[in-house]
Amino acid sequence: MERTLTKIAVVMPAYNAEKTLKTTLDSIPPQLVSELLLVDDASQDRTVAFALEMGIKVVRHIKNMGYGANQKTCYKEILKTDAQIIVMIHPDYQYDARMIPALVQPIQLDICDVMLGNRIRTRKEAIGGGMPLYKYLANRGLTLLENLLLGQNLGELHSGMRAYKREVLEQLPWTLFSDDFVFDQQFLILCAYRGFRMGDVPVPARYFVEASSINFIRSVKYGVQSLLTLGSYGCAKLGIYKHKIFK
Repeated sequence: MERTLTKIAVVMPAYNAEKTLKTTLDSIPPQLVSELLLVDDASQDRTVAFALEMGIKVVRHIKNMGYGANQKTCYKEILKTDAQIIVMIHPDYQYDARMIPALVQPIQLDICDVMLGNRIRTRKEAIGGGMPLYKYLANRGLTLLENLLLGQNLGELHSGMRAYKREVLEQLPWTLFSDDFVFDQQFLILCAYRGFRMGDVPVPARYFVEASSINFIRSVKYGVQSLLTLGSYGCAKLGIYKHKIFK
């Protein structure tokens, strides 16, 4: 299938992204994307106003519901369209959206069902680019363990830039996932459990004041919840106990 024939949608879960939204949008290859959707999680700045001024479709949560809940709205709304590939990227300009063509190509060629943007090509580049040391170490440790238990060989399993074949969103029970940050890990672990093919491409990442980043306490909570989900995966594979998301 020719790439130009594939309908690609980009969804952006947003919270206080006023200062970075335009630069993010400017870096998205316009000729490749047929649909743009921003879901705002009750931002306190002018994110919604800016998005509307730029002609983007916007759905707004009246109250802050959480990162996972934001993505649920993204996918619920985008599945109403005829998009064949859905790209999720944070509108905080941390990830280089110019890599979207490389991200979606393995899906277009039917090599993968899920693609991730890998921020960590080398330790020097990741830390030199501003990734906090504790996040780098946690990312490496969790990714190593997840690859081992999930049978994957991905460079990073904690990326905020992803692409999904439509069928993945149609088949996974993501409405049952957490409304918090661990939504991302539940999604990938369920992809592995269901046998979806996953791959990744290197994506330069930027770390600066306006780029969204969870603090140390929330990072610890996210790490613990990720490990618990991984434990639930192991129990489901062994037939010991199946959490609702694995049923």
